[in-house]
Amino acid sequence: MKALWTLNPYFWRYKWLLLSGVLFVLLSAAFSVFPAVYIREAFDEVAAAISGQGTPDAQQSLDLKQALMLYSALILGLSVLKGLFTFLMRQTLIVMSRHIEFDLKNDIYTHYQKLDMGFYRRNSTGDLMNRISEDVGRTRMYIGPALMYTINTAFATGITLYFMFSVDVRLSLLTLAPMPLLVWCIYRVSTLINQRSHAVQAQQSAISTLAQETFSGLRVLKAFGLEAEQTERYATSARNSFAQNERLYRVNALFMPLMLLLVGTSTLIAVWVGGQGVIEGRLSPGVIAEFVYYVNLLTWPIASIGWVMSMVQRAEASMQRINDFLLIEPAIQSPEQPYRPDVFHGDIVFENVSYTYPDSGIQALNSFSAHIAPGETIVVVGKTGSGKSTLGLLLNRVMDPQTGRILVDGVDIRSWDVQVLRRAIGTVPQDAFLFSDSIAENIAFGTMDAGREVVEEYAELAHVAEDVLGFPKGFDTVVGERGVTLSGGQKQRVSIARALIKKPPMLVLDDALSAVDTDTEVNILSDLREKLQGVTALLITQRLSCVHLADRIYVLEEGRLTQEGTHSTLVQQDGVYAELYALQNPDSWSPS
Repeated sequence: MKALWTLNPYFWRYKWLLLSGVLFVLLSAAFSVFPAVYIREAFDEVAAAISGQGTPDAQQSLDLKQALMLYSALILGLSVLKGLFTFLMRQTLIVMSRHIEFDLKNDIYTHYQKLDMGFYRRNSTGDLMNRISEDVGRTRMYIGPALMYTINTAFATGITLYFMFSVDVRLSLLTLAPMPLLVWCIYRVSTLINQRSHAVQAQQSAISTLAQETFSGLRVLKAFGLEAEQTERYATSARNSFAQNERLYRVNALFMPLMLLLVGTSTLIAVWVGGQGVIEGRLSPGVIAEFVYYVNLLTWPIASIGWVMSMVQRAEASMQRINDFLLIEPAIQSPEQPYRPDVFHGDIVFENVSYTYPDSGIQALNSFSAHIAPGETIVVVGKTGSGKSTLGLLLNRVMDPQTGRILVDGVDIRSWDVQVLRRAIGTVPQDAFLFSDSIAENIAFGTMDAGREVVEEYAELAHVAEDVLGFPKGFDTVVGERGVTLSGGQKQRVSIARALIKKPPMLVLDDALSAVDTDTEVNILSDLREKLQGVTALLITQRLSCVHLADRIYVLEEGRLTQEGTHSTLVQQDGVYAELYALQNPDSWSPS
């Protein structure tokens, strides 16, 4: 139960619903027991009338009818009250569990967004989704049904046993004899159901993952002509799922027959032993009916013990998995008193910055130092793996350098409010990601108050407006999951419009036009020149078509800044830049 104690703050948040629910559970349980007394008295009245000498007169018949009507009204009234309080019980405890489920999902989702990229590299998307869906759902079953049935079982069982033993101890003990066996059997069956449910869920996750990969990689499958092989893989996985479900349903099928068998045994004992008591004169005939009622009343509370124990075990495991994530401190977070400037200048300084990726051990940057003045445009070039993209990630504080520091407007970015810093930087990553929304909403994502005219203006700037207007729904076209309905170049240009529309004082373009042709790239970058006035821009690229925008060019090699200068200067020097330029412009380059 240790992991479940972390839910106490949520219970306290909804304490009035919890307390009201407990009260309604107690009242519901109480009103479910009292009808047994009136059932016994009604049977005794009938037995007394039957055992009387001769035929009862009219007055006796009338009295019997009135008594039975009174008992019927009392039993009906108590049943109505039980139903009312059962309804209120569910309206409080189950509603409380839904509120807590809502809060818990939001807390997990909020915490997920605070965690650094290293966390997401270490954990699969499917696992993260299970935490916020399956695990929260199992935890809710503990908060609502398990808690409700635990209180109901404890109180209903206690008050029923009190009534039973107050009538006859021997009959009570014999009638209850099969109940421990019922609890044990239900617990064993519930454990098997739990184990096999885990197997079913694991196999279901495997099927879902396979289907998701198939849909995401459909182009590759078709290109290789492997549709039949992939279909067979899915069929094999589906057959495994069928087998796991069959094993689960076979155990489920044992639950009700087993319960009915043991309940029937208790009922038989109550009738047999109670009948002997009536013959001996120790008990009245109504006691038999009363005890049959008690047996049926105890059936579900006692049977639910195993079910509740299984739910609690599953909730404990799920809450532990949730806590494993919730207790992780974000590696990247704002200080207690973060820096939030009113005016941004865009002065950027890298001081001996080094970074090694912890998962791979690859050193991306090695003692990198540079100063980018406000409004300056820097083009960063280098071969694959030279550390170019790492500069953009560090500047956005997606991760922190192991050594050295980065200053923005003279302040270490670790002292900045993380959200303020990131909003001040317009970023277009290598892998352009679009949300499953309209193109207009994707462009306006960075600034929620942009009108359609502004959206279209920046789409024109990114040279994507003509493509968009060619779609049947224009800017209202929904791009599909991850922008799958657009080409790579269209996604990149929409991403550029999205970054520019919020008019950031700093801009990072990380190979943002790698999927468009060179002519389009030149046109887009030429149009960007005016927009980059006063903006501190970091253009990361392997293609040198944007060098005419650069105030300076940084050349990276194995994480080090090996060359710096203008295009005309660097092209005359031996080094990586001259090699790249020669490869991309073989007709216009000649050695110095």
